[in-house]
Amino acid sequence: MKAYYDARAREYDDWIEGVGVYEGRERPGWHEEVAALCSVVAALPAARTLDVAAGSGYFTRFLPGEVVALDQSAAMLEVARERDAADEYVSGDALALPFEDGSFERVFTGHFYGHLEDEDRERFLAEARRVAPELVVLDSAWRADVEREELQERLLRDGSRWNVYKRYFDPDQLAEELGGGRTVFAGRWFVVVAA
Repeated sequence: MKAYYDARAREYDDWIEGVGVYEGRERPGWHEEVAALCSVVAALPAARTLDVAAGSGYFTRFLPGEVVALDQSAAMLEVARERDAADEYVSGDALALPFEDGSFERVFTGHFYGHLEDEDRERFLAEARRVAPELVVLDSAWRADVEREELQERLLRDGSRWNVYKRYFDPDQLAEELGGGRTVFAGRWFVVVAA
């Protein structure tokens, strides 16, 4: 998937801002919920945080405390650097984190966990627990108009098409998967759970 995210880096935020190929999508309350979500992320207690699969740094920039942004895509990290989203940027694999045990107080990830299939989910959770005692996952909320799990075709501005595995969550389901936790945010479009 690295090639997909490299190709999408300059347009990654289009979906959250509702522009480009996402313009005209009917998403009632979307922009208000994004603003609320950013406030919720900013209100987390300050901590030394590793943002795994930080992407363009859209949510990274709201994390309080010392923040390290990790992503496998150099193009994504370049966008994150341009927006000054973190204190440090690391190119690396989310399933084999290049950090010593207990290097952080928190691992945060936004819109990454929902792309992981079973085996990779287990690897990620083990790695997150290895490097930090707290994990905060921000992802897409399950709604009646989407399947809980699906293969999506994604179209980029250049006309290329990519197949992406995607899951949607209700907060209790996500908390249970993370081994217990608390709901930090539950909206129509997004959920955030801390474990």
